[in-house]
Amino acid sequence: MAAAKTWAGAIKRDVLAVYLAARDPRTPWPVRLLAMAVAAYALSPIDLIPDFIPVLGYLDDLLIVPLGLLLVVRLISPELLAEHRAAAARRSARPVSVAAAAVMIALWLAAGAFLWRWLEPLVEGWLF
Repeated sequence: MAAAKTWAGAIKRDVLAVYLAARDPRTPWPVRLLAMAVAAYALSPIDLIPDFIPVLGYLDDLLIVPLGLLLVVRLISPELLAEHRAAAARRSARPVSVAAAAVMIALWLAAGAFLWRWLEPLVEGWLF
């Protein structure tokens, strides 16, 4: 189990490092595009195969993300990758702000309530 946690931590760090590399102008633009696609897929809640499908739902996460990371890591220069991995490790070590998360949740709830109040007259006859 410890090896799996270490592997998952390395994947998490590398996803952030690849995202940082995608934003770095020193990275060649084709690699930047691929890095952004891999990071977006890894961080996106939308999967190629939905997670509720038994076995196959998680198989894409266990194959696509690590293989995409492996490809991007091989295409980025070792010096640049080491720099971005160190930056990713520093960012991951920062404390998580519970207050900031609460503010963001409150903003999303307020936006949802506003949207509901705004759309309520339009859908009043449809739903009820």
